[in-house]
Order: sequence, then structure tokens, then C-alpha cells
Amino acid sequence: MKKTLILLFALFGCLTSAKAQNWGGGVDERDIHFGFTFQVLSSEYKILKRPDWRDPYYDMVTNPTQPHEVYRGLSRITSQEKTGYGLGFVVNKRVSNHTDLRLTPTLVFSDRIINYVYVGADNNKQQVVESTLIDVPLGFKVKSDRRKNFRAYMIGGLKYSMDITSAKKTSNAGKSPIEMVLQNKKNFLSYEAGLGMDLYFEYFKMSPEIKYSSSFNSILDRDVNNPYSYPLNKLMLRHVTFSLFFE
Repeated sequence: MKKTLILLFALFGCLTSAKAQNWGGGVDERDIHFGFTFQVLSSEYKILKRPDWRDPYYDMVTNPTQPHEVYRGLSRITSQEKTGYGLGFVVNKRVSNHTDLRLTPTLVFSDRIINYVYVGADNNKQQVVESTLIDVPLGFKVKSDRRKNFRAYMIGGLKYSMDITSAKKTSNAGKSPIEMVLQNKKNFLSYEAGLGMDLYFEYFKMSPEIKYSSSFNSILDRDVNNPYSYPLNKLMLRHVTFSLFFE
């Protein structure tokens, strides 16, 4: 997935021409301008486990006076990359000839996967955390000089995320431990940084961009009675995002 994003990013760099006219619709000269974006992203967790994560887990919910063993122990917990998609719009504030302030609210559909491999068991488990996010990134864009119809840039900033997935899908009420689902926090902050290029056409500007982001803190919503969250100490969410901006 990451290699594909890099190849796509490089491909768009070939669209510029040395003899191209000075197009772009004057978008860079406006104090404030707007646009929209399409995104493809790869998401995964950085998993930090508890010291006793391999220990057997006992059901303390069904019958607290006589807990029984749910699984004997874990041999491995891994995060699997999952592709997602996003659609959003752009509000760009010109600060100077080489700097912009950008707000890019985006609706993101991106599930996350964790695999649990148990010792001596054939019934290994996979937890799919369904996620629909409203991302609100605020970025500071630093641009190079424009060469014909090409300009490179770097961008970095902060991102606020709110998970609007239905609470009914993630509720563990009334479920046995083995039927429970892994839960994440509804709100969290991330830092992000990336590279991009502005490509100028006759009436608009298109900007392919690749960006990395990671949550500042763990997004794990801990429940000590959940066999899937109990062995975990922290879950950090990471994204690699390829975006196309049209302004």
C-alpha cells in the first residue's frame, strides 16, 4: 500500500512541462481560497502490550464467584494494515508568498484490524474496529518558489479526530467476554507531516500530497473485563495518507 502511494505521488510529478503556460487561475494570490480533496489512506495500530499480556484470561462477568478460563494465553498480537477513503474540503489562508495556513475538514472511512493468536488454539480471533471519522487538520504549509507550473511544499500540523461510528456497533452491553469488541476513544489528537507538489492547470491547481500522522496518546478505551483490550497497554493510531487537492 505504501509503495503504491509513493509511485502514484511520483507519477503526478511527471505532469509538469517546461513549456507550460503560467496557469492556475491566480489562486495563490488570493488571501483566502477554497477547494476539495479526495484521500486514500492506510491505517494501522502501534501496539504496546502489558507485561503480563501472555497470561490466561478469566471470565469475571458471567459468574464472578466462579470465573472460568476464556483462553489459555496469547502468543502474538499484531496490527494489520487496512485501506480507507476520505472526502473533504479545503480552506486556505495565504500568510506570505511561501507560507499558507490550511484547514481541511474531512470525512474518513477507515477500519482498523488487530489479530490475536492464542497458544495451542485453532480459534484465533480478529478484531475489526469499524470507524467513521470527522478529521479536522490544521496545517502550516511552506512552499518553494514556483517554477513554470510546478511548486513543491512541506506541510505539518495538528489534527483533531472525532469517531462518529454508531455506539450500538461498539457496545459490549449484554455480551459474553468472547463476543465483546475492541473499543477506541471517540476523540483524540494527532500530529502529522507530509510532502506535496502544486501542479497548475489553466483554471485550477491540483496538489498530490503524501502525509504521515500518529495519535499523541493511546486511543484505547480500556475495559478490564474485555479479553481483547485487557492485554493491551496502549494503542497508537497511525495513518499514511495520499491526497489529491483541487483548488
